[in-house]
Amino acid sequence: MWLPVLLGAFLWAALWLRRDRQRLPPSDAFVFITGCDSGFGRLLALRLDQRGFRVLASCLTPSGAEDLQRAASSRLHTTLLDVTDPPSVQRAATWVEACVGDTGLFGLVNNAGVAGIIGPTPWLTREDFRRVLTVNTLGPIGVTLALLPVLQRARGRVVNITSVLGRLAANGGGYCVSKFGLEAFSDSLRRDVAPFGVRVSVVEPGFFRTPVTNPESLESALRACWARLPPATQAHYGDAFLTQYLEVQQRVMSLICDPDLTKVSRCLEHALTARHPRTRYSPGWDAKLLWLPASYLPASLVDAVLTWVLPKPAQAV
Repeated sequence: MWLPVLLGAFLWAALWLRRDRQRLPPSDAFVFITGCDSGFGRLLALRLDQRGFRVLASCLTPSGAEDLQRAASSRLHTTLLDVTDPPSVQRAATWVEACVGDTGLFGLVNNAGVAGIIGPTPWLTREDFRRVLTVNTLGPIGVTLALLPVLQRARGRVVNITSVLGRLAANGGGYCVSKFGLEAFSDSLRRDVAPFGVRVSVVEPGFFRTPVTNPESLESALRACWARLPPATQAHYGDAFLTQYLEVQQRVMSLICDPDLTKVSRCLEHALTARHPRTRYSPGWDAKLLWLPASYLPASLVDAVLTWVLPKPAQAV
């Protein structure tokens, strides 16, 4: 009885693999990428430039744009973009439309993002959440809506970089909330633009060593958050709580964070160059073996494990 099942599974896997490996012909199509100052965005911009794409790279800072331009060929062009500023988004969209003309935009990669404060939710304010959501969720939404006409003209592709923490909220703060929101936007967008020939993919990286996950920046943000707490709240958690929380955070990041950013860039390239791009990509061993499987477990079990890992407030009930 098991032989037909195994043969069927093997045949399905072989057909899927063959389909997944089919590529579009080499192209000099236009691709617009946000957040190219560093990390995934910068690496992807340079790799696509080497492959012959006409890369339109947006950076937040002039220094980031100049540094990228020096490292790339003359095909790559840069512009400044603050995804939280609607006029800046509109200027970038006008610039992209002028660059692509009647050809249209083949690829949009929404990469720009921030981590914000990673810490206990009761420590945070509404403004803490708003700052992260404005960059990580509303930013990609605004950029995508502004560029949809030129994407439809080319029957192009949208690739949103979310996170495996958009499937499982392993920590407090706006980061997980923002990535859950971008996942939802991607799902609805995928269905709504499919009739126009536009494909939408989501890349959900695990933990990688980028400026967003810089341990010093995360520690500095959390210490500043602790310092503004009322004395009564600090007493509730205890003086040792912050130190213990930071130790756990840094230990987890050092154990899990992968320095090989090409694992993510290869997924992004596949989403842009495959004849049949996947709906979701999950680069990183921790995404595949830890966070995604955990997202399907009972919430009570996941809560118990995460609560056991983190330190306890001094006055916990």
